[in-house]
Amino acid sequence: MDPNETVCFCNDVTRGMIKDAIAAGAKTLEDVQEATGAGTACGGCLDDIQAIIDELAE
Repeated sequence: MDPNETVCFCNDVTRGMIKDAIAAGAKTLEDVQEATGAGTACGGCLDDIQAIIDELAE
């Protein structure tokens, strides 16, 4: 997976930024939203963000 892949286009948040937030302690979708701003505009990427969280939890 490309860390430069944009996940949240509204707030220009990449996969790498989400992974960094999780590595820094974000555990839930809400934590990632607070840390990165991802998914806080239109919400169209919420499933993608949750998938990344789930992927890293395995």
